[in-house]
Amino acid sequence: MKQNSSVTEFILLGLTQDPLKQKMVFVIFLIFYMGIVVGNTLIIETIKFSRTLRSPMYFFLFYLFFADSCFSTSTAPRLIVDAISKKSIISYNECITQVFALHLFGCMEIFVLILMAVDRYVAICKPLRYPVIMSRQVCVILIVLAWIGSFIHSTAQIVLALRLPFCGPNLIDHYCCDLQPLLKLACMDTYMINLLLVSNSGAICSNSFVLLMISYFVILHSLRNHSAEGRKRALSTCTSHIIVVILFFGPCIFIYARPPTTFPMDKMVAVFYTIGTPFLNPLIYTLRNAEVKNAMKKLWHVQIMTE
Repeated sequence: MKQNSSVTEFILLGLTQDPLKQKMVFVIFLIFYMGIVVGNTLIIETIKFSRTLRSPMYFFLFYLFFADSCFSTSTAPRLIVDAISKKSIISYNECITQVFALHLFGCMEIFVLILMAVDRYVAICKPLRYPVIMSRQVCVILIVLAWIGSFIHSTAQIVLALRLPFCGPNLIDHYCCDLQPLLKLACMDTYMINLLLVSNSGAICSNSFVLLMISYFVILHSLRNHSAEGRKRALSTCTSHIIVVILFFGPCIFIYARPPTTFPMDKMVAVFYTIGTPFLNPLIYTLRNAEVKNAMKKLWHVQIMTE
């Protein structure tokens, strides 16, 4: 990567500098990350091998949990290791790579949530045309477009990051590399770059959230014409999606869709959507989804019988 500065490495200050609290951070987030890996992998494998989870909703859910796993992996392992390290040093290239991964998988999660809302809209509002509109081929094309859009977004972030000159200090008051903390260290006026950041990441978060809320309002409004059993089943699925959307987009909007200011709570808010939400998503979808729970039981039963 072309380096536009005299700084070759950064020091991440992490969540705390207190030795006792650092040990607590290590234990707590190691447990959280293990839960993320186990929970997301379990659902990914269940959707992959179950014959009953072949609908477009579970096709998109597969990629949601895949993006979740990669999204948390882009930050959590370093946070855990740095908590017990004497000095948390990250090279310039590693920092830029982390920015790319963070935005690639974060943006992918946003696009998948939008596709899941589209799927629910077609299933509930246009049930007769659902098999044609949401065919396997269409779903694959939509996922490919989501990956392309995520790649373009993350590449734009890298272009902005590579324009920043760093001449010291090199202390990042965060547990990971992202454009906001890097902007504070840049040896230049960052007003225009921050404006581009808000118009890019901020606009994606805000507009996607508004779009999702409108779509779910339309979906819930259309449920008036369904039977009581149909309403109950649709509400169960949509409620899970809405909870996930609020948990993910709330912190994202707070971080990215605002003027160039920093708050003491920024790091904890970032922890919530990079680690907290990926940890909660498997619980939300499995506890509220009978089909996923039944598919898991069947797969476990088959595995036990084969052993």
